[in-house]
Amino acid sequence: MSGTAKTQVLVEEGGNHCRKRSHSNNDQCMKRVKLDDMSASEKKSNFSMLNSNSNGTIKLASSSMTKPGATTKKLVIKNFKSKPNLPENYQETTWSKLREAVIAIQTSKAITYSLEELYQAVENMCSHKMASQLYVNLTNLVEGHVKSNIEQFLSESMDRQVFLKRMDDCWRAHCRQMIMIRSIFLYLDRTYVLQNPSIHSIWDMGLDLFRHHIAMNTLIQTRTVDGLLLLIERERGGDAVDISLLKSLLRMLSDLQIYQDAFEHKFLQATERLYAAEGQRLMRELPVPEYLAHVEKRLREENERLLHYLDPCTKWQLIRTVERQLLSEHLTGILSKGLESLMDGPRLNDLTTLYNLFSLVKDGLNELCSHFNAYIKKKGRTIVIEPERDKSMVAELLEFKEQLDNIVTTCFHRNDRFLYSMREAFEFFINQRQNKPAELIAKFVDVKLRAGNKEATEEELERLLDKIMVLFRFIHGKDVFEAFYKKDLAKRLLVGKSASVDAEKSMLSKLKQECGGGFTCKLEGMFKDMELSKDINVTYKQHLAANQEGCCLDLSVYILTMGFWPTYPPVDVRLPAELTRHQEHFAKFYLAKHSGRKLQWQPTLGHCVLRAHFPQGNKELQVSLFQALVLLLFNDGDNLSFEDIKADTNIEEGELRRTLQSLACGKARVVCKSPRGREVADTDTFTFNGDFTNKLFRIKINQIQMKETSEEQKATEERVFQDRQYQIDAAIVRVMKMRKALSHNLLISELYNQLKFPVKPADLKKRIESLIDRDYMERDKDNPNQYNYVA
Repeated sequence: MSGTAKTQVLVEEGGNHCRKRSHSNNDQCMKRVKLDDMSASEKKSNFSMLNSNSNGTIKLASSSMTKPGATTKKLVIKNFKSKPNLPENYQETTWSKLREAVIAIQTSKAITYSLEELYQAVENMCSHKMASQLYVNLTNLVEGHVKSNIEQFLSESMDRQVFLKRMDDCWRAHCRQMIMIRSIFLYLDRTYVLQNPSIHSIWDMGLDLFRHHIAMNTLIQTRTVDGLLLLIERERGGDAVDISLLKSLLRMLSDLQIYQDAFEHKFLQATERLYAAEGQRLMRELPVPEYLAHVEKRLREENERLLHYLDPCTKWQLIRTVERQLLSEHLTGILSKGLESLMDGPRLNDLTTLYNLFSLVKDGLNELCSHFNAYIKKKGRTIVIEPERDKSMVAELLEFKEQLDNIVTTCFHRNDRFLYSMREAFEFFINQRQNKPAELIAKFVDVKLRAGNKEATEEELERLLDKIMVLFRFIHGKDVFEAFYKKDLAKRLLVGKSASVDAEKSMLSKLKQECGGGFTCKLEGMFKDMELSKDINVTYKQHLAANQEGCCLDLSVYILTMGFWPTYPPVDVRLPAELTRHQEHFAKFYLAKHSGRKLQWQPTLGHCVLRAHFPQGNKELQVSLFQALVLLLFNDGDNLSFEDIKADTNIEEGELRRTLQSLACGKARVVCKSPRGREVADTDTFTFNGDFTNKLFRIKINQIQMKETSEEQKATEERVFQDRQYQIDAAIVRVMKMRKALSHNLLISELYNQLKFPVKPADLKKRIESLIDRDYMERDKDNPNQYNYVA
C-alpha cells in the first residue's frame, strides 16, 4: 500500500511483540515478529516463518513513556520486499490435515490438531489463492458423507417411529457437524464465499446437500411426511406422542425450505378430511351447545399445535380450514337446530360462544343476525297476535325486550347490527295487530300509575315507564295510545286514583319528548284544569265564608275544558235538593266571574264521603255519587225495591245494578239484598244493614267497574278513526295548497311521508274523493290521474 503517512504503535517493553506496517512511497516490505510464547507446532504451521533468511527490517525508536519511570519504544514494521516461498506440496499436505479433521468430526472422533492450527491453515490457503479448490474439496467431502447416510433409510421393514427417530438423529448430527466444520473454515466463509455471491455459505452448502440427497429423496420424503402426519393424527385423537420429535423434524423441513412443498399441502388436506367428517358426524350426534364447545376446543388445540411444533406460516390456512369445516359449512344447521333453545334459556355463556365463533367466519354474523331477527319476529308475533294473551301482553313484551337487551349487551357486545335488527323486528311484529298493542300499553300504564299499585318504589316506577316508552316507540298508531291514555288519565285525576303527580308528569314529559308538544297539549290541558279547579274551589270556599253561607255539605267542583277531556255521555240523574241548591249556587258564582261560558254537570265520575250512623257505631263511607244517591234514600225508609230506587234516582238501569251490587254484595255490605245472590233482578228488595260492623272508621266502598264493552271499545276506536280522517284531510289540503297540481301517485307518496299513523291506500283515495266532492280540489280535465288545488 502506498502512502506518506506513518502509523505508530506504542509497545510496552517486556510484553509481546506485535507487527506494525509503515508505508512509504518507494519502500514496501514485510517483517515478521516472533512471538516468544508460540508453540513449536504453531511455529511450524506459520508459513511466514518458513524462510530463515529474513529480509525485513525492524527499527526501534525510543519515545517518552506514558507512565512515570518506564520507557517505551516505537516499533515500525515494513512490508516484505518479496513474498515468502511456500514449501513443496503445501496445499496437499494442508488439505490432508484439514480432511482428517473433517472426517474426525463426521465420525465423532477426536481431532489430532488444535482448532487454532486448523483455522490458521485455512487462512494461509485462502491468502495464497487456494480458496476455490479448498471450497470444492470441502463440498465433495461433505457430500460424500451425506450420501453415505442414505442407505439407513431405505429399509422397507423399518417401523415408522424408528424411521422418524433415525431421521431426527441423522439431522441433528448433520447440524452439529456443520457447525464445527464451519468454525474451522470460518475464514473461507468470510472471505471467499462473501466475495462470490453465486456460491453457498458453508452452512447453506451443508443444508443444500442434505436436502438434495436425503430430504428430496422420494421414498425418504414420503415416509417422513407420512410418519409426521400419522403422529399428528394420533395426537389429535388424544394419544400421547413425542412432541419434541415432531417439532425437530418439522423444523428440519422448514430449515431445508421444503416445509410447504413437501408437508404443508398434505397436512392441510388431511386436516380438511378429518374435520369435514368430524363436523358432519358431530352435527348429527351433539346438541348445539356441546358442538360449539367442541369447535372452541378444536380451535384452541390447533393454536397450541402452532405454538408447539407447526411452522407459523401454516397458521392462517390451518385455522381457516378448521373454521370452514366445523363452522362455515354448518352455519344454517347450527342456527336452525339450536338458536331458539339458546335464546329461550337464555343460555348466555353458550350465546357468547356462538357469537365469538361466528364472528371468525365470513358471513357468520350476518347469518346469526338474520336468524336472531327471525326469532324475535316469530316469538313476538305469538305474544301480540293471540287474543287470549292480551292481559299479559305488555308484561311479556317488557320481559322479552329486557331479555333481548341483556343478550345483545352481554353476548353480542352491543353490536350495532344486532341492536338495529332487534328494533326492526320489534317494530314489525308489534304492528302486526293494528291498534291493540297501543291500547293495551295505555291500559298497562294506567294500572301502574293508579294509587292502588304498591308493587314498586318511585325509582322502580320511573325505570318501568322508561321501558314502556321503548315499546311505545315501536307503535305506528300512537294516536290510539293517546285516546286510551287520555280516557284513563281523566279517571285517575277526577276520582283521585293517581298514585303520584310526579309520576304522572314524568310520563307526560316522556311522551312530549318522544312525540312533541302537539301530542301532549290536551294532556297538559287536563293537568292545568285540575290546578285551576283547586284555585277556584279555594276561592269559592272563601266566598261562602265571607257571605256566611256555609253548611254541612262541603262541595268541590272540577271545571273541565271540553276540548281537553274525553267526551262523556250526558247523564240526567235525580239529585237531592241540598246538592242541587249547591250546584246552582256554584254555577252562579262561577259564571259571575267567567261570563259567556256554559257549565254542563257530569255526575258520572263524582264521588262523596257520607257519614253513616249504625247501631254498632258511626262510620264514614267513601263512595261514588251514584252509590251516595242510593244510600241517601234509606234516610226515608229501610226497605226499598229495585223499581223504587230506579224511580227515585233516575240512574241508568245497568249502572244501577252495578251500584246495588257494590253496596249489597261486596266486602262492605251496608245494604242487604233479598233474595240473596250476585245478580240484581227487577223484583229484588233492599234493606239497610243495621248489623254492619267494620274495624275501620272510614270505609271505601269500591264501585264495580263495568268491563269495557265492545261498544265502548268501538266508540273509542271510532273517535280515533274520525280524528285520523281530519288529519288526512288536512294533510291532503296542505300538500295540494303547496304544490297546486300533483299526480295521484306523488300525492299518495307525500301523504305517507307526512302521516304518522298506518293508513291504507284505499282510505286515502276515499278522503281524496271526499275533498273533490267538497270542492277543495279537482281532477285535471286533460289528465284524470292528476289533481289540481282549488283556491
